[in-house]
Amino acid sequence: MNLQELPPDTRPREKILTRGPSALSDTELLALLLRTGIAGRNVLQLAQDMLLASGGLANLLLTPPANQRAIKGLGPAKQSELLAVMELAKRAMAQRLSTREVMQSAASVQLYLQLHLAHKSHEVFAMLFLDSQHRLVCMETLFRGTLSQTSVYPREVVLRALHHHSAAVVLAHNHPSGSVHPSPADLHLTQSLKTALNMVDVRVLDHVIVGPGQAFSMAEQGVL
Repeated sequence: MNLQELPPDTRPREKILTRGPSALSDTELLALLLRTGIAGRNVLQLAQDMLLASGGLANLLLTPPANQRAIKGLGPAKQSELLAVMELAKRAMAQRLSTREVMQSAASVQLYLQLHLAHKSHEVFAMLFLDSQHRLVCMETLFRGTLSQTSVYPREVVLRALHHHSAAVVLAHNHPSGSVHPSPADLHLTQSLKTALNMVDVRVLDHVIVGPGQAFSMAEQGVL
């Protein structure tokens, strides 16, 4: 069925304007971004095919660009639109976190870190550097490891915190395996970094472990 054959109030473009974005399914929202279908598949069918092939909206958006090219129907133009949406989301969240105390928006912090780290196939360690009012100054990825471990050097962590004149930080890393529960090594590392940063009067507010679609906050779980 061609989209023009659908009743006007069920077409994604008209539906989002009359009922709001929350009324649309993942397929309909993706169809709005894709705008056009391909030979033999209208845009709604194409969107549904892509979601099924990638395992859902989050997986599609977080798929590395090199892997996105293998998804049928996702050519350079459509891929650039998806990448732009992801970058807009990251920048919007960064601006939001830079204007308010980050731990008042713990869920936003976790989502922000998921957007940056959860899709990576290798383990990385990152930090959010915060000012005296605990607002985001910037985020940096400091260390990159293997699928099972990463080497994090307390001296370098302290130097970067001092470089940004940080009053506090949020530590973060990803678990490519999918499980976000902290290992004994994760807990030991956290305490080592807390001790090192405490010596230069920088607080560790949280250590967040992220994976696809999930996050573990040590502060929330009382293991920080």
